[in-house]
Amino acid sequence: MSAKKQDTGMAPLFGKQNYLLMLTGVVVMVIGFFLMKGGKSDPGKFDAEQVYSSTRVTIAPIIILIGLAIEVIAIFRKPKQAE
Repeated sequence: MSAKKQDTGMAPLFGKQNYLLMLTGVVVMVIGFFLMKGGKSDPGKFDAEQVYSSTRVTIAPIIILIGLAIEVIAIFRKPKQAE
């Protein structure tokens, strides 16, 4: 018997472009988490300016939300049909 690939007639759930968008969204979210982490701080000293910096409190969460939006777009985007 030959091992033939059966065509079920169903299109794949996600296309190549969807997976690339998903990977892009994950990379953007990881960048946001690294920004939220911030730089190295002295463990014995509390520096309010560093802890509550605009990068950690405002910019990083916005970048993470942008990454999540990219993920939603990647999931809902209809894959192009291969002809």
